[in-house]
Amino acid sequence: MRSRRWWPIAAAVLSATLFWFGTGLRPVPWCTWIAPIPILVLAPRCSARAVLATASVAWLAGQTPMWGYFLNTVQIPPVMVVLLLLGSALLFGLVLIAYRGLTLRGHPLMAVGVVPAAWVVIEYALSLVTPNGAWWSLAYTQADVLPVIQLASATGPWGVTFLLMGAPAAAAALLTPGAAGRVRVAVAAAVVAAVAAGYGFWQLRPVDAGTAGKVALLATDRSIDPVAVTDPEGRALLAGYLSRIPALAERGADVVVLPEKAFRADEADLPLLAGPLSRLASGHCLDIILGLVLTRDGREYNAAIDFPSDGGPPVEYVKRHLVPGLESEFEAGTAQAFVPGSGGRWAIAICFDLDFPDLVRGYRRGGATALFVPAWDFGDDAWLHSRMAITRGIENGLTVTRASRQGALTVSDPNGRLLAEARTTGASFVSVVADLPDRAVSTPYTRFGDWFAWACALLLAAMGAGGAFARQRGGISARAWPAAGSASRRRPPRRLRRQLSA
Repeated sequence: MRSRRWWPIAAAVLSATLFWFGTGLRPVPWCTWIAPIPILVLAPRCSARAVLATASVAWLAGQTPMWGYFLNTVQIPPVMVVLLLLGSALLFGLVLIAYRGLTLRGHPLMAVGVVPAAWVVIEYALSLVTPNGAWWSLAYTQADVLPVIQLASATGPWGVTFLLMGAPAAAAALLTPGAAGRVRVAVAAAVVAAVAAGYGFWQLRPVDAGTAGKVALLATDRSIDPVAVTDPEGRALLAGYLSRIPALAERGADVVVLPEKAFRADEADLPLLAGPLSRLASGHCLDIILGLVLTRDGREYNAAIDFPSDGGPPVEYVKRHLVPGLESEFEAGTAQAFVPGSGGRWAIAICFDLDFPDLVRGYRRGGATALFVPAWDFGDDAWLHSRMAITRGIENGLTVTRASRQGALTVSDPNGRLLAEARTTGASFVSVVADLPDRAVSTPYTRFGDWFAWACALLLAAMGAGGAFARQRGGISARAWPAAGSASRRRPPRRLRRQLSA
């Protein structure tokens, strides 16, 4: 039928639209679940070449909003952007070809499994080989869907990605008329869904817990670039922070976190910051954590300094993961840092550090129960980057407090519940105060790390070996057929009829 010629175009447009809304800087969570379905349903009905083209175009079109963000906002080199977006589109097409081949050879369960396993392996590999860590993952699209994102505490983000790609693959298999093994697919999908949902709701069960104090986050967007504390603008900004911290102390704050790179100072200028902040911290019995650009011995550092409540010496932390390109002038740090007096329970990190699961996991394995994070976002990515930080907290069962300018102030508990949130806006100062939970959660991810990603790699290898063995035994060759009941359906060739009758 001539109308079938339009199926690939219709599937590409529909999937691209759903990917557009279901991924990116502020995704619609339910769109992510169904975005691959049109392409997956189409795959067994078209040639491999058509599937590759349709799937790649759908993925690439769905990622269109990210071109400007990558190129202009975070200033990733154009070659890297092309490789990431075009490469991921091609990989998506290849995954769909694998699904098609296994479906047509009569292995629906393997076909369903290959889609999520392959995509998990792709995401994990990119987190290892690119300088941006685990920035690129479908898992963050579900950061506000708490029963789903709880799976990250067992599997890392990779388990959530597995669900997001496995569910549409199972749905497509069940929607394929005449496909063998649909009962096995339905049973397997139901079991996985039940286990994931049960785990998620169990993690969110009510737990009696006290508070370990209060944290306050304070930020303003009035100054975009780091300002020298010796400049009039820098002195005015410091005065603005100093005048507002006592009110936060009156609200019970034990720790006040200010944004990343709020000021610029060298060894000679640092006392202009350290003096008043140290006096304020000791006078009000609270810790003040400030992000700044610190120049020392001719080298620049993206640093955070904690001024302790007891008037003791300040504690410095140097950002360990620097944003490629944008922070090439800085020296990276290598050490952890903790708030004095917390007994190693409250740790310090900076913004981009939380794009790397191993850094947060290392803190949690060292006994940290809360993480204080000065940050600086780019406005449009406020939701996404804050949710990445919240996901790190869920993975490792700790509280994350993040004070970002041009972004969001967020406090989340070990299960990712938002205890406080506010967007920074314009020239005004914005603050939130929240209780710090007096608990942390021991998670499988903290203990075993990226075991699930490696399990997916082994599963993928096993399915590849099984498919090769089936082909050696003369399995049914992959061939696109019209939908069941189509008027244009043809009889299989004589050789294929002999195989079917055997």
